[in-house]
Amino acid sequence: METSATTSVSAVSSTAGNGGTLRIVSFVYFTFVCYLSIGLPLAVLTPYVHLGMGYGLKLAALVISVQYVATLASRPWAGRISDRVGAKIAVLWGMAACSASGALLIAAAATHRRPELSLAILFLSRLILGAGESLGSTGSTLWGITSIGPASTAKVISFNGIATYGAMAVGAPLGVMLDERWGVGSLGLVTMLLGAFSLLMAMRKSPVKVVAGEHLPFSHVVGRVAAHGMGLALGGIGFIVLATFVRLFYLSRNWNGAVFCITAFGVAFILARLLFIQAINRFGGYPVAMICLTVQSFGLLLLWLSSAPWMAFAGAALAGFGFSLVFPALGVEVVKRVTVENRGTALGVYTAFSDVSSFLTGPIAATVIGAFGYPSVFLFAMLSVLAALGIVIVLRQMRSSVVLEN
Repeated sequence: METSATTSVSAVSSTAGNGGTLRIVSFVYFTFVCYLSIGLPLAVLTPYVHLGMGYGLKLAALVISVQYVATLASRPWAGRISDRVGAKIAVLWGMAACSASGALLIAAAATHRRPELSLAILFLSRLILGAGESLGSTGSTLWGITSIGPASTAKVISFNGIATYGAMAVGAPLGVMLDERWGVGSLGLVTMLLGAFSLLMAMRKSPVKVVAGEHLPFSHVVGRVAAHGMGLALGGIGFIVLATFVRLFYLSRNWNGAVFCITAFGVAFILARLLFIQAINRFGGYPVAMICLTVQSFGLLLLWLSSAPWMAFAGAALAGFGFSLVFPALGVEVVKRVTVENRGTALGVYTAFSDVSSFLTGPIAATVIGAFGYPSVFLFAMLSVLAALGIVIVLRQMRSSVVLEN
């Protein structure tokens, strides 16, 4: 399998040529747009639905989580579109979906005096945004890998993650500022215009040739990447609970500056990727993931024990630094397990596990908070990250055993 994959990738590489950082950025830009669209309302919608509209905390958390229902459902579809029709098509549809989501967010804000209608439109906006996320991010990642070549796989995935969490770090405080100045509708306007502009940009870029070959049954792809996906899902819970509940956590303590915890997470995340971007190629995906998950668990521990804003800020930064390379480290191992013509599907399935986590974490975390208080949600996240660390250790041992047998 590995020989076949290498041969196929080399063929693509010979036609695509090698590109530098600017070429990578030109592709992961579309991932940035997807996650900026997600980040803008991230710290706004839960308080808006809970405190502004008067709905319960679980329903308010579900407004955030429901986006991942559509993302999860469309991940395999997005992967197959990227593999069989072309990554450019997936990105075009993703940008269009982000723009449509923004238009619906404007409509939800305009109907705020009819809470039931406004909430229904808001849910529809989130579902469409979820589909846009899976199409845009999966397509842009595969577009970059295929265009630039296999030697840059880890770098493309790493920059894709920088775009993801960088957009979150920028989007969350920007969304709060827009909301405080002009209301929720302004977030929808920015999202709609940005998605439309990016759609035009994607239309101008050259597509890459679709690689012909045997496409594995979906169930086979799931079997090959499921354990890696579970590690990613559990490892990402720290960011989900931080982004969803940190503002309410700060309010419960009468602290100010909650949104900057998300920014601290994102800045530390980006810094770690820039500093250690070659670590995966040098040391391997599993060792890097193990170190990162360990560091992240210490950050979540500090958040759980925080008795002052500076402790929460430091914990968020440490968690972001630790989570930085988890996705690309395990993602590189995922790509190795399939042939080139199945990479889009494999990446889609792998990322879908994170979507399941994002959907389930909100309601579960809200239940934990209801039973034990806001700080307990960070203990819940830390235990999840430690479970991810256990999965990665087992995966590394299994691979070592296979190597020794051969």
